[in-house]
Amino acid sequence: MNQFVFRMLGPLLVQADGEPLRIKGRRQSTVLAMLLLSADRIVSIDTLVDAVWPEYPPATARNQIAICVATLRKTFKEAGESELLLTSPPGYVLVQGSHRIDVLEFLREAERGRNAARHGQAEEACALLEEALSKWRGAALDELPGERIEAEAARLEHLRLDLIEERAGLMLELGRHRVLTGELGELVARHPLREQSREHLMLALYRSGQRAEALEVFRQGRRLMNEELGIEPGPALQQLHELILHDSPELTRPVSAATSAAATVQTAPAHGPTTPAQLPADIMRFTGRQEELTLLDRLLKEPYQPHAPALATIVGVGGVGKTALAVHWASQAAERFPDGQLFADLRGYDEENPPVSPTVVLDRFLRALGTPAPQIPAEPDERAALFRSLLSTRKALIVLDNVRSFAQLRPLLPGGGRSVVLATGREALDDVTGDYTALRIRLRVLAPAEATTLLTNIAGVDRFGSDPVALEQLSALCDCLPLALRIAGARLATKPNLTVRGLVERLSDQRRRLDELSPSEGGVRAGFRLTYRDLSPEAARMYRRLGLLRTADFAAWVGAAALGTDVWHAEQLLDQLVDAQLLETVDRVPGRAARYRFQDLLQLFARERAEADETLEECGAALDRIFAAWLWLAEEAHRRLDGRDFPVAHPPEPAPAFLRGAADELLAAPLDWFDSERAGVPDVVVHAAETDRARYAWALTESAVPHFETRNYLEDWQRCAKAALSSARRGGDRRGEATMLRVLGSLAIYQRRYEQAEGWNIAALRLLGDTDDVPGAALAQRNLAMCARFQGDWHRALEYCRAALKGFREAGDTGNEAHLLGYVAQIELDRGEVRRALPLAADALALSRRTGSVRAVTQSIYRLAEVRLRAGDLDRAAESFHEVLQLSRKEGDRVGEAHALRGLGETQWTQGQLTTAERTLTQALEITEELADRFLYARVETDLGCVEALGGRHAAATVRFERAHAALGEVGAQPWRATVTRLLDMVRGECDGSGAAGTGKERSLTPQELRLLLADR
Repeated sequence: MNQFVFRMLGPLLVQADGEPLRIKGRRQSTVLAMLLLSADRIVSIDTLVDAVWPEYPPATARNQIAICVATLRKTFKEAGESELLLTSPPGYVLVQGSHRIDVLEFLREAERGRNAARHGQAEEACALLEEALSKWRGAALDELPGERIEAEAARLEHLRLDLIEERAGLMLELGRHRVLTGELGELVARHPLREQSREHLMLALYRSGQRAEALEVFRQGRRLMNEELGIEPGPALQQLHELILHDSPELTRPVSAATSAAATVQTAPAHGPTTPAQLPADIMRFTGRQEELTLLDRLLKEPYQPHAPALATIVGVGGVGKTALAVHWASQAAERFPDGQLFADLRGYDEENPPVSPTVVLDRFLRALGTPAPQIPAEPDERAALFRSLLSTRKALIVLDNVRSFAQLRPLLPGGGRSVVLATGREALDDVTGDYTALRIRLRVLAPAEATTLLTNIAGVDRFGSDPVALEQLSALCDCLPLALRIAGARLATKPNLTVRGLVERLSDQRRRLDELSPSEGGVRAGFRLTYRDLSPEAARMYRRLGLLRTADFAAWVGAAALGTDVWHAEQLLDQLVDAQLLETVDRVPGRAARYRFQDLLQLFARERAEADETLEECGAALDRIFAAWLWLAEEAHRRLDGRDFPVAHPPEPAPAFLRGAADELLAAPLDWFDSERAGVPDVVVHAAETDRARYAWALTESAVPHFETRNYLEDWQRCAKAALSSARRGGDRRGEATMLRVLGSLAIYQRRYEQAEGWNIAALRLLGDTDDVPGAALAQRNLAMCARFQGDWHRALEYCRAALKGFREAGDTGNEAHLLGYVAQIELDRGEVRRALPLAADALALSRRTGSVRAVTQSIYRLAEVRLRAGDLDRAAESFHEVLQLSRKEGDRVGEAHALRGLGETQWTQGQLTTAERTLTQALEITEELADRFLYARVETDLGCVEALGGRHAAATVRFERAHAALGEVGAQPWRATVTRLLDMVRGECDGSGAAGTGKERSLTPQELRLLLADR
């Protein structure tokens, strides 16, 4: 049984074993939400009706609720849970069992926290309340309308605000006032009439040394209450105001012995030890990064090594928020470092100024720690030694921003003790000597939900309230990069006349996006420029040339093609780009090579650099090499799949120099290579087509067809073929045009659109009449044979087959000759000529084995299995279908698997194994629905109808045959439809005869009777 997770503290979300489960429609979502809010309790149908239709429920409301529940049950059952929703008059009940509901978890953690607080366990209570609040992802039940839902959401929101205030009170009790000011400031801004929040904010500001700001918070609240409510603030708020005005000692929190000692140090003479507090102000509207903050909290525990400081490094591309994260965490943790906090910007990536030397930073730090200037050594090593000595027994926090390298960082590390060092940089700050162990955080862009939250925090919720789609679009156009988000949010906040949709339109123009996000030569482009400036010449060249691509991701061999270098050297350069945060690696699939991708803004910058730093000829040559590499690998993969030369009648070309030595490894599993390039191939085809490189476009499409067919990627198939066809026509490439017409014809056959397929292939043959492309003409003739067969014209189908066989033999194309012999065997079967079909199928299999192609062998075995089935050799037929099934599953060929299951199921019911046949055919039916193959669906339904008829269930058989009859009509497969018509007549006759349906006296038909009808096409 799967464990479900139901999340309502935000938009409604259901997960089954970590994967999202789609709940379709507002009504189902509302019903589910109401049941979840009353888990393990009965919810009446009337309550559900009122929740879905609060004003004017339709007459069918109760029936529609039943339909909603039934649909939900089906969804949950498909995900592995059949006992979740139960009928319990007068309504329904959702049984929680072992499933998780975030609202209940929130309430449970909240109660535990409050209980701890009641027992004086402030630290534990604070942690428990924090855990409870972490369940929230946004407004409760967001996007679900209706008075009942809105009332429940309001109740939960009120509980959340209460809990935030209770947690703030505990944190004030624990002396953590500094970390509260930003959070409480936002809370008061959103809920200005909550006096408890305002009171906590005033106290936190006062204790943080911001007395004037605390008094201003009171004045603002008083003015608001007077103007809107005509009342004065409550007694507690007024009393706190008076205490702050008079600097009352009552406002000072209780202090520990360690804090008292720190206070004593602060009043010592200037030449003695001092407690520095150099952290910059916390980042306003800091958003997200909970996982990284949790990792950094580890630094507050025991050091990683007993005699070395705890060290963490945060690295990431410019603008990703490294400094913001470091400063925010440091501000939260400052109270845990009684001996002070040191901060320095080492300017490792400053465009105008050189990096700050460790010696200069040590001078500042030593002065801050109370060392008189005359006592600071001049020698760098002596300064570092004194710094280590001063911190040897202290617990201090040292934040080093914009560190260029570990060499710049190392002199600033304490020698031991309890201090913590937090360093940020754009490249990995690794200790090559291994003397230090660091917590390494590679900072990525924000999650989409966090990115939209940051935008609304900066620009204001009102700016996006009426257009949530534009909010998501704006976030995506900013790549969820914090710097870009802040610039976009600030633009909206300061320009009331600029609409969100208007800014989205500006950023959608790739030529303007970097300009919009780089005001006054700063912003996003400036950060990227600094990183690019420091690349080696070769790495910079690879970066900008890869920026010319339009693919979502790519492998190392693409980088090799961009430079014309070997794959091993390309991997080294790509690693440099990853270290510089200009590229990122895609989550690796086990057994496959690493892949790389750009963030959109970084790719736009790379393209800019290519246009500025390369000539048009250099850019064009790089793209040609990349496209040529894709084409060569695709043709070679096709060749290895089909076991023949490809393109037809053309010997294989030698591998490009930069792929020599790597091709065998890349193509060890050709279908896997195609899988890894699934998204890349269509993007490259369209790119080549749009840049008038028609040869690359149509040849790459032709090479990818076996993959499109095996994996049922019909949209990719069509997209590539149409783009390549348009390019070939624009360039007057008649062979390319004919090839793509034929490929589109093959797709139409696969989709069972035979009239359209015939038109495409006849047009291809006409074009090929003026060329010497005999193999291409033979392929078009083979396709026309398929069209004729499915239309029941066996004579014309055989004529086309004979013409195609002549072409394949002339071209020496053994693979296609074998395939066509098997197809001729199938046509002979359709004509009832089993004796002619058997030797043809055997010859086809023998030829296929000579090609060495698993795919060709699998298809030929399937043809032979069908012949054996029709010949009555059932045991050998079953054996052959089992072999096809095994080979198809090994290759991941879902189409082949479905055909094998159907044939095996037919064999089984012919042998009288009805239960086994039904199980086998049900598996086939599930795959046909996944593939959306209506012809194969109809054949499986026909076989299932035969199983029902053999079991004497004629009414059920009738339903199956009627479905098959309708589907065969959709695809125009008239011979098969005629067969199903005869089957329908038979079972209807049985129903209308002496054994009327439903009486339990239906006559069970025999396999022989059904086989005779199926054989008569």
